[in-house]
Amino acid sequence: MKTNIFFVRHAEPNYENHDDMTRELTEKGRKDRQWVTETLRNKNITAVLSSPYKRSYDTIKPFAEERNLAIEVVDDFRERKVDSEWIEDFNAFCRKQWRDFDYKLSDGESLKEVQDRNIQALQIVLEKYAGQNIIIATHGTSLSTILHYYMEFGYSGFERIRRKMPWIVCLAFEGQQYIGMKEWDIEDWTGAEKK
Repeated sequence: MKTNIFFVRHAEPNYENHDDMTRELTEKGRKDRQWVTETLRNKNITAVLSSPYKRSYDTIKPFAEERNLAIEVVDDFRERKVDSEWIEDFNAFCRKQWRDFDYKLSDGESLKEVQDRNIQALQIVLEKYAGQNIIIATHGTSLSTILHYYMEFGYSGFERIRRKMPWIVCLAFEGQQYIGMKEWDIEDWTGAEKK
């Protein structure tokens, strides 16, 4: 029984808001949600799940409203906690974490911890929604650790998608077995409202 999980990486957030939970979308991010809705409209989606963070929830909200689907918030799909303080040299921090999956700051999470909670949550989702097409609205690092679990993704993969907001990737499963991937890039969008 094939299950398709459409992971939606959130649209452009307002980085001036340093609070991870409440960081909202920019005006561009709000406009780009139309691409998400258009891309997913004919995918026979039966359920919508989201990280509790506002930017992810708000990215998928117009699609869910159009389809009259409730958004189920799953805390374990939240983004990695970096630390209690804002990190100035985020690039160096990311490289260090991808080199050492157990590396973390005093009040943060390692990529291994992020991956473990995401994969555990995904396995529950695959059992609960077996044979369906569902959406999980998520984040760049969180999603990268999921992809790295099923394939060689690593820091180079993370860097490749780092500026892709929003971004959609579908992972296909037979039961719990990963069988393939397809991705959609907003850069390919020819929607009339793109400008």
